Amino acid sequence: MKFTRRTLLAAASAAALLAAPLAAEAQNLPRNMRMVIGSTSTGGDTYQNSAIVAEALSEKLGINIKVDAVGATEAFKAVGRDKRGTTIMMFHDQSFLGNLYGVSGYDDPFANYAVGPTVAINPGNAYLVPADSPYQTMDDIFAAAESGTRVRVAIQPGGVSEIGFTAMKNAAKLRAPGSEENIVAVNTGSQSDKNQAMWDDLADVINGSIQANEQFTQLDPSDQKAMRFVWITARPETLEQAPEAGMGNTTRDDLLSYASPKTHVPLNESEDFTFDKEFFFLFNKDMDPAIIDAIDAALTEVFDEGKIQERQKESFFIPDFLPTAEAREHLTKKRDTYRKVIDDISAGS
Repeated sequence: MKFTRRTLLAAASAAALLAAPLAAEAQNLPRNMRMVIGSTSTGGDTYQNSAIVAEALSEKLGINIKVDAVGATEAFKAVGRDKRGTTIMMFHDQSFLGNLYGVSGYDDPFANYAVGPTVAINPGNAYLVPADSPYQTMDDIFAAAESGTRVRVAIQPGGVSEIGFTAMKNAAKLRAPGSEENIVAVNTGSQSDKNQAMWDDLADVINGSIQANEQFTQLDPSDQKAMRFVWITARPETLEQAPEAGMGNTTRDDLLSYASPKTHVPLNESEDFTFDKEFFFLFNKDMDPAIIDAIDAALTEVFDEGKIQERQKESFFIPDFLPTAEAREHLTKKRDTYRKVIDDISAGS
């Protein structure tokens, strides 16, 4: 096909018209935007995921977005006092789980903020035992609790770390009412604290992650620090989107063997408990809706182009874009599901 000057000009004009709505929406945005995150770590998954999204948005919208790791309490405060839209937030399910568990500093994000689009899942939430543990499976753990043995689980209370622990108690209760009392929490802090609790024989099971703990599953079983996965909470549909090579020396098929349905932790009589750690935006509830519309439109284009998905998967994130309206509906249902699990266990305590 021969391209004339007129053809090229027509194509350029068409492209400009298509880009015009996004360019118009971008005019409503501040030139400099601060993306606060609910973590103080610049090496963790929240920062890593937020940096990928911030870079893509900055390029698409032609603005500067700086990721600022201030922690959950400070991030909520910063967004809550900025109606102009110069401050936005990126966090994950901890934002509503912290509220459900009554953690100080966690207001109801659905009532006090505007929940925005989802962007990614970290499928790595996991539970592990020492390599020499007598517990080979979750069934072994539930059987031990049923027989009267106390099973100590190291968690960081009040969120992503605790929801799987609550699910364990719920599953034990479904299997043998009363046995949930033998699934007991060892409240710690960071991942290193949970690991240390295992190594010091203060915990029989720990909450961990594929990313942080896979290395310890590759140690010789005689090593004091050696661990084994027993449960990965992600939905199988999520894990199936991970790279076939998996993480480290643990393949995707290996990881799937620790997830539902091969590893059975019931939510109720008909379905297993699963949990995907999803990252999403939070905005000031009084912010100009046009700013949210501009971010939605930009992210739609970014994900349609496909490059961001490659970057996310390189970092073992699963692409998970839902525009604001769909994200709010999805996350509200998810919050309600986990609230029922938490309330049921609390009522039985």
